[in-house]
Amino acid sequence: MPFPRASGILLHPTSLPSRYGIGDLGLEAYQFVDFLARSAQQLWQILPLGPTGFGNSPYMSFSAMAGNPLLISPDLLKENGFLSEADLCEVPDFPLDQVDFDPVIEWKMPLLRQACSNFTQKASTIQKKEFESFCNSKGWLDDYALFMALLEVREEPVWTQWPDELRQRKPEALEKWRCELKEEIFFQKFLQFEFFRQWSELKKYTNAKHIQIIGDIPIYVSHNSADVWAHPEQFKLVPETGEPIDVAGVPPDYFSETGQLWGNPLYNWEHLESTNFVWWVERVRGLLAYVDLIRIDHFRGLESFWSVPAEEETAINGEWVKAPGKALFNTILQELGNLPIMAEDLGDIDQAVIDLRDHFSFPGMNILHFAFGSDANNPYLPFNVVPNSVIYSGTHDNNTTVGWYYEDTSDYESDRVQQYLGGIGLHGIAWDIIRLTLSSVANQAIIPLQDVFSLGANARMNIPGTAESNWDWRYRGEALTQEYSDRLKEMVMIYGRYHVSEPDEVES
Repeated sequence: MPFPRASGILLHPTSLPSRYGIGDLGLEAYQFVDFLARSAQQLWQILPLGPTGFGNSPYMSFSAMAGNPLLISPDLLKENGFLSEADLCEVPDFPLDQVDFDPVIEWKMPLLRQACSNFTQKASTIQKKEFESFCNSKGWLDDYALFMALLEVREEPVWTQWPDELRQRKPEALEKWRCELKEEIFFQKFLQFEFFRQWSELKKYTNAKHIQIIGDIPIYVSHNSADVWAHPEQFKLVPETGEPIDVAGVPPDYFSETGQLWGNPLYNWEHLESTNFVWWVERVRGLLAYVDLIRIDHFRGLESFWSVPAEEETAINGEWVKAPGKALFNTILQELGNLPIMAEDLGDIDQAVIDLRDHFSFPGMNILHFAFGSDANNPYLPFNVVPNSVIYSGTHDNNTTVGWYYEDTSDYESDRVQQYLGGIGLHGIAWDIIRLTLSSVANQAIIPLQDVFSLGANARMNIPGTAESNWDWRYRGEALTQEYSDRLKEMVMIYGRYHVSEPDEVES
């Protein structure tokens, strides 16, 4: 569905400032929303919110439905009476500009356990009823809480290494462990209750400022996840072991001679279609309860996906296999009534993918960093994009604009950039590209916050294909200056990207 002309900022909540070593859903998140409102921004794009595992990637989560407990705000727990001032008086000296995940986890998880213990003792009748209602409303929660509890207490780090009765989910074994791990299961449920309580309050505040949140659905789920363990029939797995038969990736291309081998298990689309795609429908329904719009990562995999035998060491020996994307979206449309979806249609795209995207009027994506490697026919140049699309200066997978221009571009590309812009302006290359993004005909324009600050490559969020030192960038609270707000707001008004109030009614 087409969306009104607007602009926004890409920022994952982990990148927010906080004295607790990682961005969370407390005061600084609200201050960021205030900055968006002052800047006349009406979109806030985030990355997936799920609990992360190895590598801390939001795209490799223990659950497609759950939230990341590390985003829970200790200050909000204190406001609710579940932590004391004494609990928060000895905070480690965490880095200000990045997330050091292991020390954060080591310090924060015991704190959250203390909050859970206090909840069991101090929660009011209303809070207990809210918790019970939350638990009863989340069909995925029982399996997820048991899965996480088992990961916590067992020595095997992956569910396929568990004993047969657990791996194969024998009812008597599940019941036994539910009894033995009752307290740990309660803790896992408390974490989800508190995460979604805090997130829901933040979303209400954000929407009240006329700002919509763009969420993110990774097309695939992690093999070591509650989803695959609880629903093995929905994935292409070896029945006896639970190991994948074939795995996901993308074929060799200009950027990689061997392609990319992601390793995620592939869907058993025949089974999913026989259930009327109920798991996918509930996944989308659940996310739309907490965001306003959805970006589908690797959208092309819902038309055809690259299938690689699990024993392969590269993605070379794969094949394209058709997926029932049209039937899937028709079902979601029938069940939910609308499809507020954006399609990440980058990579190896053919006409069939374009046809699927356009059949449902999903906006596709345009990246300005990709616009200057050829001539005037380049599809990502601002005058070549279509209105029903989203244009980015760069994404979480790109370098920052400053890093891209000064470190990644060829001489040809940098010359093309300068020719197109007519030279580099007063505020530098990042703001020239921001202006170009906002001035395009694309209905939505998204800017990573790093570009607003004109930061270099050290502020990059992710380098695809690498497993370490990603996802850890953070900004400092004092960086959200009025000067940046004024500059963004001025451009938004010049290029007609504010559509709720008259210009003099925009909050300042």
